[in-house]
Amino acid sequence: MTVRQSIVFNGDLGSGKSTVSVEIAKRLGLRRVSVGDLYRQMAQERQMTALQLNLHAELDQAVDGYVDQLQRDIAASGESLVMDSRLAWHFFTDALKVHMITEPTEAARRVLARPSGPAESYTSLEEARAKLRERSESERSRFIVRYGVDKARLRNYDLVCDTTRADPEQVIQHVIDVYEGRLGADVLRAGQPLLLLDPTRVYPTEDVSTLRGLWDSDAAEAAGSGEEPEPLSIGYTGEYFFVVDGHRRLSAAVRAGLPMVPARLVAEVDEPVVGGMSAIDFFTAQARPGLIHDWEDAHGITLPLPEHALLGGGPVLAGEPGAGA
Repeated sequence: MTVRQSIVFNGDLGSGKSTVSVEIAKRLGLRRVSVGDLYRQMAQERQMTALQLNLHAELDQAVDGYVDQLQRDIAASGESLVMDSRLAWHFFTDALKVHMITEPTEAARRVLARPSGPAESYTSLEEARAKLRERSESERSRFIVRYGVDKARLRNYDLVCDTTRADPEQVIQHVIDVYEGRLGADVLRAGQPLLLLDPTRVYPTEDVSTLRGLWDSDAAEAAGSGEEPEPLSIGYTGEYFFVVDGHRRLSAAVRAGLPMVPARLVAEVDEPVVGGMSAIDFFTAQARPGLIHDWEDAHGITLPLPEHALLGGGPVLAGEPGAGA
């Protein structure tokens, strides 16, 4: 069993970082440090909202400097702990680096439902979604300018968890299983991030008609059998996840109602998928409106149409690899 020294959490606001990190710290007997709590305290002391403090920090390096030095000191101490921070993955080397994501409207709904202080208060779902996005983009821009790192790049992390439909207990157990080497060990040893994705938010790149003859109870039973399934091969555009290989396994996971399915990242954004095509270009070419609609109809789900699909979709690529068993 391989156990890393610490666990550091980064992720979307409303993704459940606090809930998950608090419980994991309890179960593993580790101290927990929350930089988010520290920033909220700093914002309240300055009579600012969290977003206002983020914008202020873009001009005043002292705000980040204080928090950065705190994280460097903790990382250098060698203490095993749980860190809830959107930049700890940059400062910690010997740690399991976890990035948590959630569908934006669901994230806004969660933030609205929890008690809020003067540093973080919203009057509507629409305002919460807009402000959370603005705050996240402010942080991202600041980190790129100040540190030369992009928090949105998935290869910064060991584990990416989509918590949109997963309950906290499922997420907690999956993170502990990865931390203790029981889940995704082969993917991590290969130097790839392990993705635990909501299968209803992953886009197809092959016509669903090619799968109809493979749909049987065995596939659905295998998806929910309790054994670790073979990871899907996934591309990421920076906004959308899509299948490069593994449509049958993805279909089985959707039909079995699974909230998370394991996957490996094969390409993100400008990285090549096949034939030198980038993840963005491959997705634009393959994920056509009709293909997406057919997948939705076959599985009883809804996938928001990407911008390129709304504009008419891309060309059909002949002879590209499709779904794996």
